[in-house]
Amino acid sequence: MYKPIATLLYLVLKVLLRKVKIIDKKNLPADSRYVVTCTHTSMVEIVILAIAVYPNEINYMAKQELFKNKFLKWFFTNTNAFPVNRDNPGPSTLKIPVKLLNQGKTIGMFPAGSRQAGAPVKRGAATIAVLGKAPIVPASYKGVSTFKELFKRGTKTFIKFGQPIHPQDYLADYKKSEAIDMITAELEMRMNQLSLDLENKN
Repeated sequence: MYKPIATLLYLVLKVLLRKVKIIDKKNLPADSRYVVTCTHTSMVEIVILAIAVYPNEINYMAKQELFKNKFLKWFFTNTNAFPVNRDNPGPSTLKIPVKLLNQGKTIGMFPAGSRQAGAPVKRGAATIAVLGKAPIVPASYKGVSTFKELFKRGTKTFIKFGQPIHPQDYLADYKKSEAIDMITAELEMRMNQLSLDLENKN
């Protein structure tokens, strides 16, 4: 169901209502094998990020609590999301996204793991990128925080992509754990800069 839902949202929000302004989409890799990360202060970013990479499909990591409700479980499962135990992450937390990357698919993550603005970036995205030998593309979002506002007349949202970070650039000179730490720090710096760029945008 991902494709029809994403197509409908793309046509309504991007084409018809022109609500979504995508900046530097050229920074996305030509193929679909990458990790894309975004700032996260509301549920709206999930939709905007999906629209921004369209027609490519994103496989989202989502907290397992969202799958307890039968309807939400059905919805998330049919929109390429898979559950993750954020409090006690097991081996599958890494195996599933790495397997998806090896299948040539895109992983979508909100590496701060929180909807609080400015929360520090966690190591998960960098770890998955290193294990999957895939680039990470940082992104930042600016705009409304509720779906009601998203469809309100006169409102716009912005999402900006940064240049990809390639794990092999770090693994050539550093141990895996050191490379993950360095990639995490670089990812946080780039996402913060992207957010600053959007804040300064009129």
